[in-house]
Amino acid sequence: MSARSLRREALNLPNAITMVRIAMIPVILWYTYHESRRDSFVAANLYAVTGATDFLDGWVARRRGLVTVIGKFLDPLADKLVVMAALVMLVHLGRVAAWVVIAIMAREFIVTGLRTIAMSEGIVIAAGQEGKHKTAFQVVAITFLLLHYVYPLDLGFGAVDVDYNRVGTWLLYLSLVFSVWSAVNYFAGFIRAVYRGPEAGGGNALDTPRGHPL
Repeated sequence: MSARSLRREALNLPNAITMVRIAMIPVILWYTYHESRRDSFVAANLYAVTGATDFLDGWVARRRGLVTVIGKFLDPLADKLVVMAALVMLVHLGRVAAWVVIAIMAREFIVTGLRTIAMSEGIVIAAGQEGKHKTAFQVVAITFLLLHYVYPLDLGFGAVDVDYNRVGTWLLYLSLVFSVWSAVNYFAGFIRAVYRGPEAGGGNALDTPRGHPL
């Protein structure tokens, strides 16, 4: 790949969106760290928008036929950096239990390691729907945890006070269930593909396209 084509790939629209997502990390952390109601509200909205662009760049890449090698590297990297940076800051602020973040990070390392080994053997394992559910719940959970404070919620027939930190905590637990579930299914697919062959239903599965989380 020439330097010219490398530059063109790096600056195409989906990859530009991905790099903006990475650049937003220190901004979100800055607002989160200051812990006022206003700053927490800003951090939550920035994170929600950043999470939405995760689906946007993948959609644009597939729609316009702009799936690139750089994009396949940057997209999952950006996803993990945004989530892990927010979770580590939330642990620092005492809003999330450390063991939850350790479990989430361990799952990511395990799945990434298994995927790397499988690819080195020429086998690609398809991701299940659990990974999508895990990602969706994580985005919503972290957004609520960033909001943190109690806010009134208008239900039409009256307003109720909602503790967004508590709601976010339970949603994060739910995302952890899907996280472990997807890791177990991925590990089972890895075993079938590597040790039992394609006749067991695991070999040469479709690759995980950009925008489809593991």
